[in-house]
Amino acid sequence: MLYLSTRGHPDRKHFCDILLEGLAPDGGLYLPEHYPQIDDAALTRLRKAYQSQGYAELAFQILSLYIDDIPAADLKALCAKTYTAEVFGTGEIVPLRHLEDGLWLEALSNGPTLAFKDMAMQLLGNLFEYELKRRGEELNILGATSGDTGSAAEYAMRGKEGVRVFMTSPHGRMSAFQQAQMFSLQDENIHNIAIEGVFDDCQDIVKAVSNDHAFKRQFKIGTVNSINWARLLAQVVYYFAGYIQATETNGQKVSFTVPSGNFGNICAGHVARMMGLPIARLVVATNENDVLDEFFRTGVYRVRGSADTHETSSPSMDISKASNFERFIFDLLGRNGQRTKALFSAALQTYGRFDLSADPLFADAATKYGFESGKSTHADRLATIKDTYHRFGMTIDTHTADGVKVAREHRGDPAVPMIVLETALPIKFAETIQEALGHAPERPAKFAGIEALPKRVQVMPADVERVKAYIERHCQ
Repeated sequence: MLYLSTRGHPDRKHFCDILLEGLAPDGGLYLPEHYPQIDDAALTRLRKAYQSQGYAELAFQILSLYIDDIPAADLKALCAKTYTAEVFGTGEIVPLRHLEDGLWLEALSNGPTLAFKDMAMQLLGNLFEYELKRRGEELNILGATSGDTGSAAEYAMRGKEGVRVFMTSPHGRMSAFQQAQMFSLQDENIHNIAIEGVFDDCQDIVKAVSNDHAFKRQFKIGTVNSINWARLLAQVVYYFAGYIQATETNGQKVSFTVPSGNFGNICAGHVARMMGLPIARLVVATNENDVLDEFFRTGVYRVRGSADTHETSSPSMDISKASNFERFIFDLLGRNGQRTKALFSAALQTYGRFDLSADPLFADAATKYGFESGKSTHADRLATIKDTYHRFGMTIDTHTADGVKVAREHRGDPAVPMIVLETALPIKFAETIQEALGHAPERPAKFAGIEALPKRVQVMPADVERVKAYIERHCQ
C-alpha cells in the first residue's frame, strides 16, 4: 500500500515513512492510493474476529490492509499491547450503550485521559516507539490541541524512548480539568506551550513549522494531530466495532453522528464507508463554530478569524478551520490533486473561503457519501445533558450532548440504528455539568485534586519563530 498527497505531489510513500512525517512536502495530507474493499465475506471474518478475539484482533486485521512495511507479527503485538483492559478499563474497549429507541452511544472514553483521542493516540505512541527504535532515530512531535488531543498525546508519549512532545494549546481556553491533565505532567520529554490566541492559531503554527522543510528535517519534526494518517487509520477501527455490535447480519445498515470540529473523527467514518462498511449516513454535529455545518448545508466553506471563533462549553470543537476536511474534499472532487490544492492553498489563503454550491459534485456529499449535518448551542447542550440524566440516569459530556441533540434530528428510519460517538467523560467539563444538573459529575479516583498540582507550561504569543526557537533550545 502506497500513499499520496491530496495536493498532487508525485511522490508515493510507504506507511512508516508518513507515520513519522505528518504533512506531505506540498502541504497536502496523505491518503492511501485506494481504499481496500471489504466484501460480505471479509466483513463476516471481521465480525467473527471481533466477537471471538476482541478489539485488538479487529484492529490488527483492519490495520493490516493499510500497513505492509511492519511485519504482521510485530503489528499484531503492537495492537495487543495497546488495546487491553488495563489501558481502557474494560475488556470490551468500546462498549455500545442503548440510549433510546434507535439511538445508541459508543463509549470511546475509557482510556487514560478519558477522551476518545486515546483510542488512536495509545496506538500511535507504540507505533512511534517501535519505528524509531527500528531506525535508531529520534522524533520531536509538534502538536496543537483544543482540549483532548494534547493530553491524549502526552499520556501516550510520556517516557517513550526517542520521543519529545511540544504541545501548543490556546491559553485559557480549555477547561480547568483539561489544562490540569496536561500542565501537571512533569516528564522531561513533555513540553506544554500555551499560545495567546485560539486553537486555529496553534494549528497554523504547527502547519507553518511542518512546511519549513529545512527546520523539519534538522529537528526531526513529526505530528500527532489528525493530519497524521496513522491516527485517523486507528480511528477507523471503532466504526467497524460499533457496526458489529449494533447489527446481527451484514445486510443491516447503521448511521453515525459524530461531534466534530476538525473533521478528523468523522473522516475516519468516511474511510470506513469507502471501504464498504454498511453506513447509511454520517452526521456531522458542530457547536456554535459551525463551519462544517455551513458547508454541508450550503456548499460554502468559510474559515472564521480568531475574533469570530466562539468560546463555547464544548471547547474541543471551538475550531473554525477543519484541517482534515481536505481529505474529504479530495475524494469529493474525484481525487483531483490540482483542484484540491487550488482550493486549500490558493483560495483559502486569498479569500478565506471557497464555494462549491454550484458544482454538480457538491450534491455527492449527501447522495454518494452520506453526509448530513446539524449544530447545537449552549442552551441545547444543557437541555440534552439534563434530559439524558433524568430520563436514563446517564451523565454525558458537553460534546457528546451536541452529538445526541443533532442525532435526534437526523434519526430517520427506525430500522437503522443511529450510533453517537461519545467524545469524553463528563468530569472534563464539570462546570457545565454543574450548571445543567446542579451537581458535579463523578470524578475517577486517580484524578482527585489534579487541578491543584504544580503546573509546567510556557505561555507565549502566536509567533511561529518563537515556537521554533523554543523547540531548538530544548533539543540541544
